[in-house]
Amino acid sequence: MSAQTDPILFEAICTPARSLGRRGMFAVAGGVLAGSLTIGGIFSLFGAWPVLGFTGLESVLVLSLLALHRRWSARSMEMLVLTEGRLTIRRTDAHGRQEALTLDPYWARLRLEERPGRVSLLVLQQRQRRVEIGQLLGEDQKRDLAEALEAALRRYREPVFDNPQLRED
Repeated sequence: MSAQTDPILFEAICTPARSLGRRGMFAVAGGVLAGSLTIGGIFSLFGAWPVLGFTGLESVLVLSLLALHRRWSARSMEMLVLTEGRLTIRRTDAHGRQEALTLDPYWARLRLEERPGRVSLLVLQQRQRRVEIGQLLGEDQKRDLAEALEAALRRYREPVFDNPQLRED
């Protein structure tokens, strides 16, 4: 069977958290600009009018970096696909570069490595090859992904066959 016709046994798409929507972005931009104008206005009243230009420049810089970060995080994603005979990990980074890794799901082992004070590592290991997955996720999402992927790998390794001839009527 080819990769396109294999049935998908498990699929997960990991994206970074984006809690700030369009309206939130406008609210932050309005707050930054209002703060900048307030500070610039106060300094202008005391005769330090050049500060107005610097606060405007800082506001433009802050909002540009925020918009750039939002655009880059929208591109980032990781997709895990388990099919018959392969576990494929497809990643797209913030710059749009794509990477694909393939592991044999029968031999792949999943480990959640605890790190005190930091987010845990979720690692797929096959022989000497270690691949970190779920890099874009938080602690709770990594635990959920680990449980779901571990269950899918277990179902793949230990299939349950239904033989009608062996059923008791």
